[in-house]
Amino acid sequence: MSIHTSKKEKLFLFTSESVAEGHSDKMCDQISDAVLDAHLSIDPDAKVACECVAKTGMILLCGEITSQAIVDYQQIVRETLKRIGYDDSSKGLDYKTCTVLVALEQQCKEIKHAVSRGKSDDDIGAGDQGLMFGYATDETEECMPLTVLLAHKLTARIKALERNGTWPWVRPDGKTQVTMEYKENNGALEPIRVHTLVISVHHAPDIPLQQIQKELMEKVVKEVIPEKYLDEDTIYHLLPSEKFVEGGPKSDAGLTGRKIIVDTYGGWGAHGGGAFSGKDPSKVDRSAAYAARWIAKSLVKAGLCKRVLIQLSYAIGLSHPLAISVFHYGTSDRSEEELIEIVQKNFDLRLGAIIRELDLKRPIYQKTACYGHFGREEFTWEIPKKLVY
Repeated sequence: MSIHTSKKEKLFLFTSESVAEGHSDKMCDQISDAVLDAHLSIDPDAKVACECVAKTGMILLCGEITSQAIVDYQQIVRETLKRIGYDDSSKGLDYKTCTVLVALEQQCKEIKHAVSRGKSDDDIGAGDQGLMFGYATDETEECMPLTVLLAHKLTARIKALERNGTWPWVRPDGKTQVTMEYKENNGALEPIRVHTLVISVHHAPDIPLQQIQKELMEKVVKEVIPEKYLDEDTIYHLLPSEKFVEGGPKSDAGLTGRKIIVDTYGGWGAHGGGAFSGKDPSKVDRSAAYAARWIAKSLVKAGLCKRVLIQLSYAIGLSHPLAISVFHYGTSDRSEEELIEIVQKNFDLRLGAIIRELDLKRPIYQKTACYGHFGREEFTWEIPKKLVY
């Protein structure tokens, strides 16, 4: 739908989604990052590339890890599953009885040589080639798209009601989706209203559909979505499948790195394709994406633009980015070339400098693995840098 109201102003719809902690892919992300944190807590220089696969009654860890730490993978996997809520085989997985398979090897010597041989901490080379994006928009205080913020808040609210005992019938899996009507004016965005809401909640058997729909409306939708965005034309699809008893890896195999849009900007901006979870900060897929978000948010918070997309690209073994690009959607009174100069003047985008400035060798990653990596003040890349220009 695109309704042109003037040459520079238009209305359009945009949709973002979120998934619950117990969604099969998100569960794998959290396990991969729990493994990463376990290594970093003992060896901050650990090199970790840990993937997780989940199916009925089974978790497989695979990848490459070189670390001074001795880690109990069985315990990490089981504790993560327990925290998420997979404590009975009727839910699709039981942390007490599931099989945990481990197929982890050392990091490839050629990659190790390219990254660190004869280089200072600030000049370490990127662990791979790749392209990364960072996005920010002034439509919310967090400089995040409202569609993805609301989707995350809906899933987090459902989990909170389960954890505090209000909804004992909720199971770990689940999804939300938010479609909003936006007004675009000279490139800047203003959310107008919620057009459609979708909530699919994983539930115990024998809970009436009408009860689930009523409680979702009263205790989730009305608590999370600001009243000004809801009107009589808002469409609600609350448990549209009518039944969601079988969930988790029993009904849908899980894999690390399959929710990269949920993890980032909900489809806004762009994505370079590289996932985050299970990767230590020598992997630019993760650290440079965090840096690109840091740059984007810093530019918007400084009032230099209302909305911006940053692209960085790297090559294996090289410390400096190959290219820095800035796209301001026409929302700045400065040219994109001027904004690039400001970025280059204020940010050292060598991989080692990013790791140092954002303090990325800490075991902080399991927290990032659900409800999005961006728009959350507890992370260093969300604290805007004071720019000199």
